[in-house]
Amino acid sequence: MTKDDQKDDDFLPDKDAAKEFYAKYEPKEVLGRGISSTVRRCIEKETGVEYAAKIIDVSSSPEIRDCTLEEVRILRVVLGYPYIIQLYDVFESETFIFLVFELCRNGELFDYLTSVVTLSEKKTRFIMRQILEALSHIHAHNIVHRDLKPENILLDDAMNIKITDFGFARVLQDGEMLTELCGTPNYLAPEVLRAGMYEDAEGYSNPVDMWACGVIMYTLLVGCPPFWHRKQMIMLRNIMEGNYSFDSPKWADISDSPKDLIKKLLVNEPKDRLTVVEALDHPFFHVMMWDQEITPLKKSLSVKSRKFSVIAELAHALRIRPFNARKKFKYAILCVRAVIRLSRLRYGPETITVELSKTDPYRHKALRQVIDACAFHVYGHWVKKGEGQNRAALFENVPKVELRHLYMSNISPVS
Repeated sequence: MTKDDQKDDDFLPDKDAAKEFYAKYEPKEVLGRGISSTVRRCIEKETGVEYAAKIIDVSSSPEIRDCTLEEVRILRVVLGYPYIIQLYDVFESETFIFLVFELCRNGELFDYLTSVVTLSEKKTRFIMRQILEALSHIHAHNIVHRDLKPENILLDDAMNIKITDFGFARVLQDGEMLTELCGTPNYLAPEVLRAGMYEDAEGYSNPVDMWACGVIMYTLLVGCPPFWHRKQMIMLRNIMEGNYSFDSPKWADISDSPKDLIKKLLVNEPKDRLTVVEALDHPFFHVMMWDQEITPLKKSLSVKSRKFSVIAELAHALRIRPFNARKKFKYAILCVRAVIRLSRLRYGPETITVELSKTDPYRHKALRQVIDACAFHVYGHWVKKGEGQNRAALFENVPKVELRHLYMSNISPVS
């Protein structure tokens, strides 16, 4: 590290610019950097509680100050909801604005996803439910976020999500439609692109956040976004056409319910897209857990019920021991659970064989996870450097048609 880099890392605004902040908090190490902002861990001197302080330089442009103050106003509107970042203090000077947030020690959802590559359906359900519940609270106040993505979702100590970065968020008036082109390219909805391309476009509103939820959910399940392409124009065209697929080998291990929810979120027409309330009511979030439903089921079955009478007749016909309601009930539950497991058998792991590992190792879930984890361990240092180097690039390397043909034909290519 050079002396210039060290000075830049140790940079802090002049204490005369925000005496109140420095009187109350003691700034520590840098947690992250933006174009005009720096995030530092800080400690409240009186209580010793740790927070995250976002220090924004507003001296270069009046627009930055206006956008920051609008973000503060929106954060105060949604304040208090468990899955939205909590703003505790605001300090303003002529050159800097200090925003003091709760500290989320587990960092961004993006970094967590990079470390684990993909998430299970159960973990995806847990995260997406929290995102949608937070979004329900945001939309209830007529606010559109416009920049939902894993980088703007933090994880607290209990691995609960916290939606942050409301810099692009806007409060909508009744029937108001936005036309400004803003957000992150991978997560832009088709109507946002149309609004930026055509003067007579209708505009967009809250449904753009639901589209972003579909992209996030797709990414959590298989590790890469649905529309990403190395050439941005092709990616934008894919978004406009809704051109994505579930053809990756990873989707073979995923059940139909999450695919159906993604299909209903990644709909080109905003009016046909699921609302946040409809998404939360999707079967993906209402999985029948037999261990949780046994008690009400026991109460619903009496000795005189038809189900018990059928079991009693079978017992008499087979001349087995006298009917025992408790044992028969447990047996019935085991049968149901066995049927459920059989129905999900096709999503279970495939047996690893030597032939499979030689011909198509990426098809097997266990081998694929090892391959992807190794790739991210080796190349994870550059997957977040910009739009040109996206983590999805690691999934784009596929065998060339000519080389595959030569390999399958056992012909050595001529050097």
